Amino acid sequence: MSMLKRSDVPVEETWNLEDLFATEQAYTAAIEELGQLVEETAAELAGTITNVQGAIKAIEATEKIQEKMVVIGTYASLSHSVDQTSTENQMRAASFGSFAAKLATKLSFVKSDLLALDEAVLKEAQNTKPEYANFINKLLVQKPHQLHPEAEKALAAFGATFDAPYELYNTTKLVDMQFPNFEVDGESFPLSYNLFEGDWELETDTDKRRAAFEAFSKKLRDYQHTTAKTYNSHLTIEKTDADLRGYDNIFDSLLQSQQVDRSMYNRQIDLIMNELAPHMRRYAKLLQKTHQLDKMTFADLKISLDPSYEPKITVEESRQYMKDGLSIMGEHYTNMIDRSFDERWIDFAQNAGKSTGAFCSSPYGVHPYVLISWTSRMNEVFVLAHELGHAGHFYLANEEQNIFNARPSLYFIEAPSTMNEMLMANHLLKNSTDARFKRWVISTIISRTYYHNFVTHLLEAAYQRKVYEIIDAGGSVNAPKLNELKREVLEQFWGDTVEVTEGAELTWMRQPHYYMGLYPYTYSAGLTISTQVSQRILNGDEAAVEQWIDVLKAGGTKTPVELAQMAGVDITTEQPLRDTIAFIGDLITQLEQLTSELQTV
Repeated sequence: MSMLKRSDVPVEETWNLEDLFATEQAYTAAIEELGQLVEETAAELAGTITNVQGAIKAIEATEKIQEKMVVIGTYASLSHSVDQTSTENQMRAASFGSFAAKLATKLSFVKSDLLALDEAVLKEAQNTKPEYANFINKLLVQKPHQLHPEAEKALAAFGATFDAPYELYNTTKLVDMQFPNFEVDGESFPLSYNLFEGDWELETDTDKRRAAFEAFSKKLRDYQHTTAKTYNSHLTIEKTDADLRGYDNIFDSLLQSQQVDRSMYNRQIDLIMNELAPHMRRYAKLLQKTHQLDKMTFADLKISLDPSYEPKITVEESRQYMKDGLSIMGEHYTNMIDRSFDERWIDFAQNAGKSTGAFCSSPYGVHPYVLISWTSRMNEVFVLAHELGHAGHFYLANEEQNIFNARPSLYFIEAPSTMNEMLMANHLLKNSTDARFKRWVISTIISRTYYHNFVTHLLEAAYQRKVYEIIDAGGSVNAPKLNELKREVLEQFWGDTVEVTEGAELTWMRQPHYYMGLYPYTYSAGLTISTQVSQRILNGDEAAVEQWIDVLKAGGTKTPVELAQMAGVDITTEQPLRDTIAFIGDLITQLEQLTSELQTV
């Protein structure tokens, strides 16, 4: 299980970035061309953004520049994400960050001049060019928080510097943090971030699993102070920005772009912490009983209910599962799935320096890319379905919308991805009567779909809220404080059912989402919506699929509340979330019953 170097990975396991730029020379040329375009645009627009026509011309120019910038930035980011040990990739990514900051500085006056216009002028521009209504709406919301043009220009110049904490976090995690082998009964086993999160956390041998957790945590602890200092720097930047712009608090600053209020944010965290916890404690007890564990520890929570049953699966087999399970979405959607495999949109490889987890990047004007570290476990079907849910969303939205209208609020962003997981589960359950397979599917929905989105990310959100409350009050955080907060959240959720093992408090070090604003809670928000829609589809509501496709095509032209309403879900109330929590409880009850039946056979 030692990690390959990126250069040793078979090409068929990698994504094809040539669809972005055929050669490095083409990438370099595109940067030079964009730099020239920005120079010309800045000269052309200076002093002209004074009326409706000037505003429209400026927005058109911004659209053209943004389309080019996205492709260039995606190339730099994706090449770096698959091998962060490469000095070439590091330098390319850093160089792009500096380049982007310079361009933002040159063009900062465009936004300032637009925001200086009377609201009536901006609204007339909306009426004249409805396709820019979304862009202008966002300007109007930001208008009260805009700084003096020179201040905005100075902040834009510091763009790469403000991104530095996130880059430093990733460098610490994926380059500097080298894990030694660990031993069990005299046998040595390799360890890395990807090996731990992709294999050892799921290991069925309890001694190996717990030893891996201990070794992994020990190495994390060596870097806790550096990582905490890095995170505190990021938090300071966010707090300073919120204060400078006159927001009442950091939460309002971060939630504004999500188009939701603080009550929706708090509701998601509070209800799940209080009402899902009893169900998940039942699940933990079921795992302990089934595996005959002496005690249930934090290191045991990711194991499968029936590990001896989980089949291995090839990449090609996963394609067929995707097409069969998601066929309800229509031919255009399944053609996208075929293209993603045939044209190498997906990076399956496991190699040193590769980003952990999985993600989808969807550059406007090209096609989506998906990163995953393939382990051949059957549950990868759900991971891949999730990321292809993002891909399908932006594949459709980018076809229908301009670059300003394609991306919805972060609050909604995880609904299409988790929807695909639910559709896959529905398909698998519908096509088998075998009790053991049914238990495997349901347990995967719990251990993968709901655990990931309603437990892992939600506990991150509860912890993150505590952190921001400290920062908002003018405080700061360090490693001991972050460890304390994380342990508090884990102990509150799991009670005395799970022993929060030493090292569990360091889990905050593993998650890059903390550098992306109030992102973690949105996973459960998206899955709440997709659970309700998938139940409509499962129950034979013929209109539900067509409505969902329309939602995907709408992109960011509507608010999260409006998008959910299009899909028949009212998220202005707590009912969808309560119904989803009850649904999770029912699934766990089914697991308890199926396990009891199988044990008596």
